[in-house]
Amino acid sequence: MSPYPSHRCDVLVIGAGPAGSACAQALAEGGLDVVLADQHDFPRDKVCGDGLIPDAHAALKRLRVHDEVMAHAQRVQRVGCIGPRGGRVDVPGTLAVLPRRVLDHILVRSASRAGAALLTPWRFESPLVDGGRVVGARLRSGASVREIGARWVVLATGAVPQALIAAGMCRRRTPSAVALRGYVKHDGMAGRLDALEVVWHPRLARGYGWVFPAPGGVYNVGVGLVHSHAADADGRATMADVNLRSMFAAFTEVHAPARELMAGGTLQGGLKGAPLRCSLDGAAWSRPGLLVTGEAAGSTYAFTGEGIGKAMETGLLAAQALVRERRDGLDDAAACARAAPRRCCAAWPACSTRRPIRATSCRCAASRSCCCRCAERRDPAPGALSGAARGAGSCRRCSSAGRRGTRCTSAACRR
Repeated sequence: MSPYPSHRCDVLVIGAGPAGSACAQALAEGGLDVVLADQHDFPRDKVCGDGLIPDAHAALKRLRVHDEVMAHAQRVQRVGCIGPRGGRVDVPGTLAVLPRRVLDHILVRSASRAGAALLTPWRFESPLVDGGRVVGARLRSGASVREIGARWVVLATGAVPQALIAAGMCRRRTPSAVALRGYVKHDGMAGRLDALEVVWHPRLARGYGWVFPAPGGVYNVGVGLVHSHAADADGRATMADVNLRSMFAAFTEVHAPARELMAGGTLQGGLKGAPLRCSLDGAAWSRPGLLVTGEAAGSTYAFTGEGIGKAMETGLLAAQALVRERRDGLDDAAACARAAPRRCCAAWPACSTRRPIRATSCRCAASRSCCCRCAERRDPAPGALSGAARGAGSCRRCSSAGRRGTRCTSAACRR
């Protein structure tokens, strides 16, 4: 365990996964006094598909650990999407696979090098509240309890809801999805499977299976069930009548590479399951003095269960907001608004597309005239027209109806 930090800091980050470590590193580099606490010592295992897609690569480069990660990872050139009738589409991309035990340890070390004080193994027990504002947290390690005061607390505690419940931020106790995975070593198949294979099949209920090549002749094989819990009339959520182990067995029957891996390979460490929180749903994102980020905020993508890059991006957004809060003297409401993940538009509950960030135009049937802003919330360039505004012939910045192509002809905008 790291030496105790001081009893007070600028920001206390709870959870040292990708979101928490990314947030802590960016905060420390921004000049804030940061404590990064986690209930486990590192390195530690984490149930995940381990796939790194382009958004994860971009975040790793921002954190300047991309080269270190890729030195350990298995590089992959494409994703193979296999449909229920056997049709296959291969999508090339910048991809890799690295077990979370290794990846998360790299990220934690990077945060520590940046100046964040690592505190393990300490579990979040409850927030410290003064006058309705969170001013720190109570942590527990075995029989020991300590309180750390902080200007801000960031919850990056993943899909398990206990921390959200304790902090009064949980709106849905049950997960959005569940997954089961195992590591299978099969030297004979090394080099034969060179894609991230994601499989949808009628025997997999409403879910999917995957086979991802990891380093050292090991393969990450698993299944995921989306919309795993449904709400009853009394508001309680119950899990669908699906057995994940039976689903895994079905996957190894219907997908030939998975079948060959399980028949001739060695399962390492057994099958392990985990919940997922998806679609920016199930938790409040902020309250005075506290932000929620990463999978705790529902950052995982429901269609494939991918969430590493999205978790890091939300962690970086939270850090960006808190650095600006101190630099610009923002109040709590402004800081929380800057840190919030970006949804499609103000009419989000009725929006059928729910595109989260960097959307260029809203497709929400309930709000045809709205336009979306990018993740950094930059103001539009002079004369730039949103996708919705182009259709209406008006400029998003000056409201002028004059335009030529995608440029506004207003004299005010031309200046």
